[in-house]
Amino acid sequence: MLENLSARLQGIFSGLKSKGRLTEEDINAAMREIRMALLEADVNFKVVKSFIAATKERCLTAEVLDSLTPAQNVIRVVLDELTALLGETNAKLELSGRMPNVIMLVGLQGSGKTTAAAKLAYRLKQQNHQPLLVAGDVYRPAAAEQLATLAGEIGVKVYRGDGQDPVRIAREGVQEAISTMRDVVIIDTAGRLHVDEDMMAEAQAIKDAVEPDQVLMVVDAMTGQDVVNVAAAFAERVDFDGVIMSKMDGDARGGGALSIRQVTGKPIKFISAGEKPDSLEEFHPDRMAKRILGMGDMVSLIEQAVRVQQEEIEQEEAERLLRASLTLDDFIMMNRQIRKMGGVSKLISALPGGDRAMASGQVDEGALDAMEIIINSMTKEERQHPEVLNGSRRARIARGAGVTVPEVNALIKKFNETKKMMKKMMPSVDELQGKRGKKGKKGRRRGRMGLPGGMSMADLKKISDMMGQQ
Repeated sequence: MLENLSARLQGIFSGLKSKGRLTEEDINAAMREIRMALLEADVNFKVVKSFIAATKERCLTAEVLDSLTPAQNVIRVVLDELTALLGETNAKLELSGRMPNVIMLVGLQGSGKTTAAAKLAYRLKQQNHQPLLVAGDVYRPAAAEQLATLAGEIGVKVYRGDGQDPVRIAREGVQEAISTMRDVVIIDTAGRLHVDEDMMAEAQAIKDAVEPDQVLMVVDAMTGQDVVNVAAAFAERVDFDGVIMSKMDGDARGGGALSIRQVTGKPIKFISAGEKPDSLEEFHPDRMAKRILGMGDMVSLIEQAVRVQQEEIEQEEAERLLRASLTLDDFIMMNRQIRKMGGVSKLISALPGGDRAMASGQVDEGALDAMEIIINSMTKEERQHPEVLNGSRRARIARGAGVTVPEVNALIKKFNETKKMMKKMMPSVDELQGKRGKKGKKGRRRGRMGLPGGMSMADLKKISDMMGQQ
């Protein structure tokens, strides 16, 4: 959206770089061009005026004019002032200890509230929260259906309620979250084509009824300076906490993004560029300023690459587990996950009938660490293909881990038994994937019913033995 502004500023800076030494007239000329570039990008004129005054004052200091690279120092000053204009530090969405946290979205009709609500729910779900969406827009045709469709795509529940009272629906939605143990409620509210008294009164009534922890205003970045006037009106009546800037992938001038923080005093918390659920990003003023000045945004690029790589790794691990083709590296991963869940004792006792399986002995949690030490003494090939572990290899591994060969043999035995357990669990995995399993004579799926994957109590006992029961 801000590509035109970025191109203009880069052209101005290129002209400065061609000069060996800058004079006051050079600075004044550059500031006039920057002023025109900002105004053409639809940045609020008051914001432009204060920005140019602060930037010019700093650029006219001896530190800039007498430096070896004056053009670079001008760019640094512009970068600093642009970052300050956008908010200096990123204002993260802070969730309180309240259960559930209530987040209320407000804004004009067409600003993208419903889509933003679903994207925010997806983001919170990725952070291990359990959000509930509340369809509070009772006026726009099919608004509730749109929210339900988006929620279905990301696997989040929606409370729609009965009737046409948005205040009641919002209040009932919070109660629904309490009843179903949801830790975050996101309320989508109605908008109008323009700011009016009825919309403001309704938003205030919902706010009074549910006492939200955060009120976020969704604004359409493509509406230009108008976005500032709308945000100022909402700030006066509803007193929101932050802004979600939607449609940042549009081709408008987008000066509202540069104006809204300065005019309203409210931080931009998220920006959205695209239709996909993961297109909602935290807003980082310093990164946006660098992007505008043509310096790129390597940090966001790296974060995105890491996230994609992690998803690919998790997908590969899941596929290996589904095929029951475990490696010893997977065994280490499983052990670490078990520790995160509270250890073997907690895991076994949480399974159906697990208390009876635990009754005959205590679990040695230290056995997990011993397993990892032995596995780490193996080569990469041995971890990926345990079948190559002959007698001499096992003796070498035992020496490296400071254990005996029988202990290494016991680990390999436990690993092989775990693979068998995974194969026994495959029918239940197939069922979750919607695959048709084999049926017995009476039309029931073969296997013992009641426990995961048709496992018996004897299987549970074997699991506890494998994972270190004494």
